[in-house]
Amino acid sequence: MTGQKHVIFDVVGTCVSFDAYFNAIDRVLGDRLRAHSITPQFFGYSWMTAAELEFTFLSISERHRPYKQILEAVFYRTLWMAGIKHPRSLATEAERDECIQGYWSLQLRSGIKDCFAKLRENGFTIWCLTTGDLARVRGYFEQGNVEMPLENIISCDSKGVAKPALAAYRPVFEQFAPGDDKWFAAAHMWDVSAAVKVGFRGAYCAVYEQDPCLEIFDTKMDVMADSLLEMAEKITNASSS
Repeated sequence: MTGQKHVIFDVVGTCVSFDAYFNAIDRVLGDRLRAHSITPQFFGYSWMTAAELEFTFLSISERHRPYKQILEAVFYRTLWMAGIKHPRSLATEAERDECIQGYWSLQLRSGIKDCFAKLRENGFTIWCLTTGDLARVRGYFEQGNVEMPLENIISCDSKGVAKPALAAYRPVFEQFAPGDDKWFAAAHMWDVSAAVKVGFRGAYCAVYEQDPCLEIFDTKMDVMADSLLEMAEKITNASSS
């Protein structure tokens, strides 16, 4: 490659783990959930997945809403779907909000600093593409003492479009020169496979999902890795080959 080299990262789930969110649910509701044979992590996953579903459906139907508003709205429904017959007797709205605060207190994954360092040492510029708020996303990196210039964080939320709509990825891809080496890296297969459709080279890390469910995605990845550092090493090798 004779042009510049870029890697665009997903943020929440890839650079940032959900541990603080799951731990908050455990602290606030853990004993009550376990009394119904529901683990806090499984409830947390089900809750945010339900919110993501509604967020996506609203976006598709041109009724975009902030994710936090949707997370608040589907809390009691998720408890009901988990088998809690009287959801509002299990948790108050204040307790729900305390759990949500855990979501806004997420922290960087331990391997992201070395991952970024490896890529930068090999000439890559690092960017982030998120559906989240720019200030909140920048805060993740500041708190984790990892360099991430604000101008390199791109939010599609401000444009009323959400990943994985291809319109969320195209403007980012098109801002680089045709001869540049353009990668998209994520721990969500739905995310990176969509980015590949607009032209990015794809790098998938199994640090979050563990199982990429390749049978439902028809997109070839240039890199598949178990850890963030391994992903950086493989991107570097693939770019120079």
